[in-house]
Amino acid sequence: MSDAPGAIPTVTAAEARSAIVAGDGVLVDVREQNEWDKGHAPEASLLPMSQLSERVTELSADTRLLVVCHSGQRSARVTSALVGAGYDAVSVAGGMIAWHADGGEIVSENGETPTVD
Repeated sequence: MSDAPGAIPTVTAAEARSAIVAGDGVLVDVREQNEWDKGHAPEASLLPMSQLSERVTELSADTRLLVVCHSGQRSARVTSALVGAGYDAVSVAGGMIAWHADGGEIVSENGETPTVD
């Protein structure tokens, strides 16, 4: 995990999965609905970045938030905003691309073979 002063806190996909299994965090997917439908981690909750300001109160301030997107750029921005608002949040480095490449399970909502492309 990266925690250098001023840096956006990050975890690897493997660290995120371990935290989820241990009950040490929840996975929040900040991609848009169409991306989610194509493929997402089964344990994730969808909260699109475009809806963050309206829905931020749905997030628990008492739980570590493992923020994931497609490649890690949106999740880094969302993580920065959440940390600034007092949440315990970390960005999953490499996003769903890294999640899938590292063996993380993905499921789809559209009935097709799951993909993160």
